[in-house]
Amino acid sequence: MELNNPKNINAWCLFDWANSAYSLIITVAIFPNYYSAVVREAFGESGTIPFFGFHFNSAALYSYAISFSFLLAAILSPILSGIADYGGNKKPFLQFFTVLGSMSCLALFFFTGENIEFGIIMTVLASMGYAGGLVFYNAYLPEIVTPDRYDAVSARGFSMGYFGSVLLLVANLAVILNAESLGLTTLMATKLAFVSVGFWWLGFSQITIFKLPQSKYANKSKTEKNKFLAGFEEIQKVWRQLQSQVNIKRFLASFFLYNAGVQTVIYMASMFGEQELKLEMPQLITTILILQILAILGAWLFSKISTWRGNKFSIFIMLVIWTIICLVAYFVKTPFHFYSVAGLVGLVMGGIQSLSRATYSKLLPKNTPDTTSYFSFYDVLEKSSTVIGTFVYGLLAQLTNGNLRVSSLALAGFFILGMFVFQSVKIQKPHPTEA
Repeated sequence: MELNNPKNINAWCLFDWANSAYSLIITVAIFPNYYSAVVREAFGESGTIPFFGFHFNSAALYSYAISFSFLLAAILSPILSGIADYGGNKKPFLQFFTVLGSMSCLALFFFTGENIEFGIIMTVLASMGYAGGLVFYNAYLPEIVTPDRYDAVSARGFSMGYFGSVLLLVANLAVILNAESLGLTTLMATKLAFVSVGFWWLGFSQITIFKLPQSKYANKSKTEKNKFLAGFEEIQKVWRQLQSQVNIKRFLASFFLYNAGVQTVIYMASMFGEQELKLEMPQLITTILILQILAILGAWLFSKISTWRGNKFSIFIMLVIWTIICLVAYFVKTPFHFYSVAGLVGLVMGGIQSLSRATYSKLLPKNTPDTTSYFSFYDVLEKSSTVIGTFVYGLLAQLTNGNLRVSSLALAGFFILGMFVFQSVKIQKPHPTEA
């Protein structure tokens, strides 16, 4: 496979453009507020709702749903990765998860609040579709570019994702704000946003799947007997190899800790604004738009900082900012305070994800025969940390009867521990001619 081919890079980055609409509109901007509104309408202001015979705080249930979806994805990803490796092609599984996620978004149109079980199940499936596809997508990066371009191309992918998702969010916001003049109710306009995400995600991802070349490791042989366990065997193999690779093991430990905080903030920020500050949907969507624009700037800015001072310096600065965000969130009282904190989140949101992915690529052993195994391990670790972060957030929300300030404060602990471990990681910049 030709490295640094502009067509392959463009095709790869376009997948971020496609699936980031889900991560912005469904998980961050619109659906959490829709969820809060319809369950409040269906079950009252107490915040307690029934779910398969049990009763939960509404915010806790939503957080648990995200946690459960990533738990399932963490378990299933190695199985599907092993099957994909046996079949010699990542593409069908990239397609499978894309269809699963996009169809689940379309199904959210029928979630009304009273059918809470249906809504949560579709939320879980959509999250699985999004999370499940990332392992195959991420594994392509070292196969299409040389190490010296990991940072720039990774940042470009995230930036395209933010830009594309912002475009769709602006369109949906325009429809919601002008629903009456368009002959729609605000409720219907909001539900149509879920439909737009499903078609956007499904449609643009086909360009990536069609144009990306076959994996250069497509003919790796597996026996029929072990193909279903091959993914777990590969992860176990990576784990054994990591025992002698102290540096990369420290990075992964740090990543596990701080990613738990990052993902939880991203998934629960909008619900925090709605429940703690009673912000209306237009206010929240406007805030998210500003956040996304700053995320584009942040991904570019911290990529430049990493070029100047290295990945370690850049990531450490972002972890300090993330810690401050969680501590300050406890004291947020006004919309202006919330907007200010959201601006900081936007500035470091794109950079931390982009540089984490690029840093891991740099730390991989040279001449690794199959990057998929290492990225499968990274993917399972990322999902597992999201499980922990969202579960802790939901548990504290349940124990404090929906006090999301306490839950947000607890997230600072993940970043502080992550910084402590990250201090011992050594990261070398690859030479520009290194392949």
